[in-house]
Amino acid sequence: MRLRTLPDPEVFPALDPDALPELAPADPPVRVLVLYGSLRERSFSRLAAEEATRLLLRMGAEARIFDPSDLPFPDQQKDGHPAIAELRAQAGWADAMLWSTPETHGQMSGLLKAQVEHIPLDEGGISPTQGQVLALMQVCGGSQSFNALNNMRVMGRSMRMLTIPHQCSVARVHHEFGPDGRMRAGACYDRIVDLAEELMRLTLLTRPWRAQLADRYSRRAAVRRG
Repeated sequence: MRLRTLPDPEVFPALDPDALPELAPADPPVRVLVLYGSLRERSFSRLAAEEATRLLLRMGAEARIFDPSDLPFPDQQKDGHPAIAELRAQAGWADAMLWSTPETHGQMSGLLKAQVEHIPLDEGGISPTQGQVLALMQVCGGSQSFNALNNMRVMGRSMRMLTIPHQCSVARVHHEFGPDGRMRAGACYDRIVDLAEELMRLTLLTRPWRAQLADRYSRRAAVRRG
């Protein structure tokens, strides 16, 4: 499986555990697919995604980080590549997703967009991501920006996903992480905790109704017309 192994999944040097929400255990656990948007060795979008994933696991989710390192571009190969098949399988498995990207040229990264483009909008008349909950993060080398977040919100809407109101933009990101790749305590880390918490709560609230959220008159009418 093309999933990234999470280092130190149970270590939280910046977290106040007594301030975490008390979420009732879910059966089955909330399933979250995490995508990140850079292949640099010290990728801050990946490091931020890993921090969020640790928190989701701590809150009772089953969270998986997709490794896009051998994923072809969408125009390069549409079907048949094992990385594309794996990504689509993980997207179908998930109840929710979290996307984390650097802002590049005022947009989400090409790598993040390529991953989302490989997930079909329609599969047998059904959008496989419709009714899933989506959380968004971006990291910035300089001052805080929301351009990539706005781009990703538009993309999430086209996937018919429920994007949560809270979002996280980490400015001057190189100051927020230590040499060990872990995020320092502070307001930015706290906002990632907020993001994970809201993603969990909204997924727990909407998951029982996902079939109804994916039901549409236009599809029912098309089926009746044959």
